[in-house]
Amino acid sequence: MKILYMDCFSGISGDMCLGALVDAGADSLRLEYDLKKLPLSGWEMRVALKNSHGITGTKVDILVREDTQPHRHYSDIRDLVQKSPLPEKAREIALSIFQRLAEAEGKVHGVPSHHVHFHEVGGVDSIIDIVGTSLALCYLEVDRVICSPVPPGRGTVKCRHGILPIPAPATAQLLMGVPLSGLDAEGELVTPTGAAIATTVAENFGSLPPMKVRSVGYGFGSKDFGIPNFLRVFLGEDPAGTASYNTDTIVVLETNIDDMNPEFFGHIMEKLMDSSALDVFVTPAYMKKNRPGQILTVLSHPRDRDILTDILFQETSTLGVRWREERRTVLGRLIEEVPTTYGMVKVKYALSGDGTPLRAAPEYEDCKKIAREKNLPVRKIYEAALLTALKKDIE
Repeated sequence: MKILYMDCFSGISGDMCLGALVDAGADSLRLEYDLKKLPLSGWEMRVALKNSHGITGTKVDILVREDTQPHRHYSDIRDLVQKSPLPEKAREIALSIFQRLAEAEGKVHGVPSHHVHFHEVGGVDSIIDIVGTSLALCYLEVDRVICSPVPPGRGTVKCRHGILPIPAPATAQLLMGVPLSGLDAEGELVTPTGAAIATTVAENFGSLPPMKVRSVGYGFGSKDFGIPNFLRVFLGEDPAGTASYNTDTIVVLETNIDDMNPEFFGHIMEKLMDSSALDVFVTPAYMKKNRPGQILTVLSHPRDRDILTDILFQETSTLGVRWREERRTVLGRLIEEVPTTYGMVKVKYALSGDGTPLRAAPEYEDCKKIAREKNLPVRKIYEAALLTALKKDIE
């Protein structure tokens, strides 16, 4: 299992992430080739070595013509990424980052996330930084990301909404629940893009985890705060070896409900899953005064605890939510499309610690869609896809 540790000594931004991952081994030529597949024009990527305060690392600059900088809505960027011919995993990471940004901006400005109008973050350079970081994580085959506490900086920052305090409102919203460090430096050390990347891809925030370090990368920012302005990343492997299973930390949210219309549960579960929940389930239980009720349980990444708690308070009748952190061990997963006589169906493979497929499961939604289109039993589509997947696995 490959682990990436993001050491935000002097903060984090989109270009610092991109530079650090290239410096750690991501192929910059392949990166530029893939990024050119996006329907964006008027930009170029320059990668160069840089030395600051005696430290040598990589500086990635995205140069953009001013006339190619429209202000995009979240829906525009989501469609742009979804329709791109990039690897599925990279698209998933990038879309998760943009969704998290949209939710934070929506919270700050009091609008739904799908109505968010990005300004600086909607520019070509920010899109390239986010999608490029997502691609680089895939190139390096990173399984797990841990991030250090982050120093937000101090003072004010000038943006399209005027002069704002540091951290900027969207950044502050993104950093809720994240441990901050107290580096006393004047300026915006953590940008909204950097905060969105860190809080989306990192499963936890803390000290350097046990790992066998294989490479170290330094990604430089554009500003001078009087200190070395770089993001350092450590790329390595679980000390137990590459054959070990993936282990991470999750948050378990629970609440007891005995006074809510049960028809609401379906909507609430869908909203939690559409947001960022890993899983949601309901358990029947008897409450006080022998009243029948339900225990609503939500599994999530630690970074998403506050967002999901907010949904529970808004959508249910609960007055309190319990939460705890737990460790879990999970199998690796690989999703591939397989051909059947009825059409292409996505199949999810469960992988052992050394990458060996253990079992396969066709995606039900794909099977259901084809079954409806061809007026066939969904079982026939499912079995055909499973047979193809098992034959491919055996071969």
